[in-house]
Parts: sequence; structure tokens; C-alpha cells
Amino acid sequence: MAEGWARALAADRITAYSAGIEKHGLNPNAVAVMAEAGVDISGHVSKKFDELASIQFDLVITVCGHANETCPVLQGAPRVVHIGFEDPPKLAAEAQDEEEALGHYRRVRDQIQQMIIDFDAWIPPSE
Repeated sequence: MAEGWARALAADRITAYSAGIEKHGLNPNAVAVMAEAGVDISGHVSKKFDELASIQFDLVITVCGHANETCPVLQGAPRVVHIGFEDPPKLAAEAQDEEEALGHYRRVRDQIQQMIIDFDAWIPPSE
């Protein structure tokens, strides 16, 4: 969802790539709630971070605790900033029904959207 929002709202100043420590596949609930907000991420693919090894990053943002704890050492010593969001699949697994599950995705989707809108406030200036 973060890559989708970054591309939709800030493509003029953010080149966004999304990857994780593990591949989990594209989550259909994430696709659905992003589509509700007018952002199509259906063409995105799940990637492992090492698939992006050839890219020289100047900033890496981790959005889940596991990634923050296990983020690999990156070439060029980019800044790594952690902005934690709850994990929608984990929350949805405990939901009583589909609507409650989607509610978790919508809440996190909206939090990520706001983070991209307020990007400069979230990301401290480099030292």
C-alpha cells in the first residue's frame, strides 16, 4: 500500500519500491481497499529486498516491526527510517467477519496515505 500511495501522491519527488524480507504475494484485501481509494495496485508484485540490490537507495523506510528488526545492510549506507504501522493481515486474521477484516486494511491504508501526504514531517532531515 505504501508504494501505491507514494506513486499516486508523490511520484514527482519519491521513487518508490516495495520489498520485504519474505515474499507473501499480493494481498487481495490490500488491492481491494486501495481500489476503493482510487489507487490500482493490482499490477504490483511481491518482492524480496535482495531483488532490488542493484538500486542505489538514499532512503529506506520500514513500515513493519519485522522489517525494522531484520532490515539488511544496504549498499551506499542509506538512511533507514522506521515508521511503524500495524500489520493488516495479522489484525484481519482475528476479525469476526470480512467487513471487520477490511476495516483494519482501510485504517492502515488511510494512515499510510497520511504519512505520504505529510512525508516531509515524517522524515527527519539528513544529518
